[in-house]
Amino acid sequence: MPDGFSGGDTAFVLISAALVMLMTPGLAFFYGGMVRVKSTLNMLVMSFVSLAVVSVLWVLYGYTLSFGSDAFHGLIGNLDHLGMRGIGMNELNGSIPVTVFAAFQLMFAVITPALISGAIADRAKFGAWALFIAVWVSIVYFPVAHWVFFFDNGHGGWLGDRQGVIDFAGGTAVHINAGVAGLALCLVLGKRVGFKKDPMRPHSLPLVMLGSGLLWFGWFGFNAGSALAANGVAGMAFMNTQIATAAAMLGWLAYEKIKHGAFTSLGAASGAVAGLVAITPACGSVSMLGAVAIGLVAGAVCAAAISLKYRLGFDDSLDVVGVHAVGGAIGSLLIGLFATGHVGQSAKGLFYGGGFGQLGKQAMGVAVVAVYSFVLSWLLGQAIQKTIGFRVPEDVEVAGIDQAEHAESAYDFSSVGAALARTVGSPVLAGAAPKSKSTEKAEVDAR
Repeated sequence: MPDGFSGGDTAFVLISAALVMLMTPGLAFFYGGMVRVKSTLNMLVMSFVSLAVVSVLWVLYGYTLSFGSDAFHGLIGNLDHLGMRGIGMNELNGSIPVTVFAAFQLMFAVITPALISGAIADRAKFGAWALFIAVWVSIVYFPVAHWVFFFDNGHGGWLGDRQGVIDFAGGTAVHINAGVAGLALCLVLGKRVGFKKDPMRPHSLPLVMLGSGLLWFGWFGFNAGSALAANGVAGMAFMNTQIATAAAMLGWLAYEKIKHGAFTSLGAASGAVAGLVAITPACGSVSMLGAVAIGLVAGAVCAAAISLKYRLGFDDSLDVVGVHAVGGAIGSLLIGLFATGHVGQSAKGLFYGGGFGQLGKQAMGVAVVAVYSFVLSWLLGQAIQKTIGFRVPEDVEVAGIDQAEHAESAYDFSSVGAALARTVGSPVLAGAAPKSKSTEKAEVDAR
C-alpha cells in the first residue's frame, strides 16, 4: 500500500459501512411494525429493494456523479469513473482506499430513498416504487451528495466545500432530502382509504422497537464513521450520537405525557430516531452539552410536528416528514447556534462568538435542498402516476397490498386456527379447522 495508508482507519470505516448497511434492514423492521398486518411484507421489501437498485446504480454511475471531480460549478461530478473505471485497489482517499470510501458512501445512498417509503405506506405499487428509487437517486440524491459531501480544497460541492454549509453525516443530503421527497410523494398519491376515519395503529410494537434498536446501533457507523478515520472526531461523533438520541427520547416522552397522558413505546422509538436524525449533521461540530440540547429540542418538536399531517391534510403514513424533514432541519440549523469551532470544524455558532454567519449558511443549505428535492420528487411522482400508475387500486389497498403485490402474507392466521382446533381435539382436518374468535378478530383488525 502507498504511503499514508492506515490499516486501523480502513478497518474502522469498513466496519462503519457494514453498520450503515444494517440500518436499512433496521428501517424495514421499524416501518414494518408500524403498518397494519396486510401491508407488513410490502413495507419490508420496499426498504430491501433499495439495497439492490442503488448498489448497482452506484457502481455504474452513482459514485462518479457524487464524488468524481467537479464537472460544473460544484453541481455534479464528472464521468471519469463510470463503472468505477480508473479506481485502483491501492488508490487512497485520505488514509483509506477509495474502494472503502465508495463502499461507505454507497450505504448512505441506499438508505436515503428507503426512508421515503414510510410516507406512502399501504398504497404504492412495488414496481413503480422501484422505478422511483432508480430515477430519484440519479437526479436528486447523487447531485445533492456532490453538493454536500464532496470536498476538493474549495473546488468541490457548492454547498459544503464552497459555501461552508456544515453537514457532517447527512442532515441535508439524507434526512431533509428524504423527508421532503416523502411529502411530495404523499401529496401525489393522495390519502389512504379511511385516513382520519379508520384506526391505523401499528400492528407490532415489538418490531418497531427492534427496528429502532438496529437503527440506533447502526447509526454509530453512520455518524462516527463519517470522520473517515479512527480518531478523536470519530469519538466525539460517537458520544454526541448516543447523548442526543437519549435526550430526544426523553423529550418526546415528556411531550406525549403532557399532551396525551401516557409514555408510549412508539414514542420512545420515534423519539430515539428523531434524536439520531437531528444529531447527524451536527455530531462533528458541537459539544456534548450541545448534543443534549439538540436532542431535547428535536424530541419535543418532532413529537409536535407529526400532528401537522392531520391539521394540513396530507397523509404521511409513518411520519417521515415530521421526523426526518423536521429533525434534519433542526439539527442543521442548530449548528449555527452550538458549533464550538473545536471539534471537527473551525466554524463557530452564535453561542460561541461566531455571530449569525454560520446560521445563515445552514438556513441556506436547508432551504436549497428542501426546494430542490420537493420539486423534482413531485414531478417524478406525477410522471410515474400518469404513465404506469403509482398507486394501487382502492380494492387492493383495502384487501391488502401484500397479497396483490407479493402473493404472500406476513402471518399465517389459518395455521393458528388449525393449532387451536387440534388443541381442543376437533376431528376437523387442520386445513379446514374452524377459526377461533381471537383468530377472527385478528383477521378483522388486519382488514
